[in-house]
Amino acid sequence: MAAMVAEAAATATTTGGRYALLMAAHDSEYVLKKYGGYLHVFVAAFGDAGETWDLYRAIDGELPAPGELECYDGFVISGSPHDAYADDLWILRLCLLVRALHGMRKRVLGVCFGHQVICRALGGRVGKARAGWDVGVREVAIAEEPALPPHRFLDALRERDQLPTRAKITEVHQDEVWEVPEGAEVLASSDKTDVEMFCVGEHVLGIQGHPEYTKDILLSLVDRLLAAGSISIPFAEAVKRQLETTAPDREFWLKLCKSFLKARES
Repeated sequence: MAAMVAEAAATATTTGGRYALLMAAHDSEYVLKKYGGYLHVFVAAFGDAGETWDLYRAIDGELPAPGELECYDGFVISGSPHDAYADDLWILRLCLLVRALHGMRKRVLGVCFGHQVICRALGGRVGKARAGWDVGVREVAIAEEPALPPHRFLDALRERDQLPTRAKITEVHQDEVWEVPEGAEVLASSDKTDVEMFCVGEHVLGIQGHPEYTKDILLSLVDRLLAAGSISIPFAEAVKRQLETTAPDREFWLKLCKSFLKARES
């Protein structure tokens, strides 16, 4: 099945890399109306001029064919309202794809559900968040040396003094990573979630939060969760009050994700 394509540049000329967005959720009415779909949200967040981004709706069973994998410089797996530990066919197929990409040492970035499904696919454990729903802006602690070995995508930020010890990120999740895969390194944690970010080598990165979310997307999600009965009115009101005075360090997280996706093997 053909993928939807978005040019990160204003022209049709492709001079940059090629990336695949594996969507594990359907576009909300709000995101479709405001942004034209999540593909455009991710391209605006992680894309650069001259790149090509292809959309595969993994939730509908659409994935790149084995023969197409080599042509991509990186893959991004989105968030989802579904559980990464469920046995829906499309989730199992996505796990198989992650294992194949890991074997090829292709760059794979997972956010929220994507973070969790990568963990599951590579042998880690995921489940319900022990502390319940986490919605809003949360500060996470970035691991420091010597606990954190050098990584090219982090070193690039260090060299520009853009790697803080703590950073705030947007969170919307009720599941979490319980145990990272063998060989993985935990890169960040918070007072509510032990594994906010992990990596496997230089080619796999999982982030529990949502670097791509804007404030308005989060507020729309809060309203949807409230309408669905997933969160209470007091909970939703507390999140909205927090957002009046607290913002995520979005610029840092976007730089980190880009540094990871665009890093080149030496």
